[in-house]
Amino acid sequence: MMTSQEAAQLIHDALAAAMSGDGDRTAEIVARLGIDSDTSRMYGVWNAIAQAGHRALRHTFGDRAPNPLHGDYWKIEQLEPGALDDPVQATAMRFLVAVCNGDTDMARAHYEAALRGGPELFVHSTCQLLVDVAGLCIAATDQPAADG
Repeated sequence: MMTSQEAAQLIHDALAAAMSGDGDRTAEIVARLGIDSDTSRMYGVWNAIAQAGHRALRHTFGDRAPNPLHGDYWKIEQLEPGALDDPVQATAMRFLVAVCNGDTDMARAHYEAALRGGPELFVHSTCQLLVDVAGLCIAATDQPAADG
């Protein structure tokens, strides 16, 4: 099994490939992460990806970002009708929001639901999470940090 440092580098590479639109490279890296990881390591992978999304959201929203420590919470904003009806999109989005809110129990529950959903749901949810976060990172790098 790969080291944590190797996994971290692959996650970084996967995000970079996704942000550049290189779907083949992204898929190759995600496959390697999956092959070289057990379910515990993959939970860490999901968390690392979601943390990158959280950083991107905080950069984008600046002082307007919800702060769970003050009773504010990130919420799922449904950008396209029916998006939450798709199990893959819903799983990725709900996991990301749980991580952004610091709700480790809910994040774990969404991750385990993806695992129980079978290999296809799990792999597609992993890729969806990566694509969603890559989009957030692109948006964050395309603008200066927001002020209050």
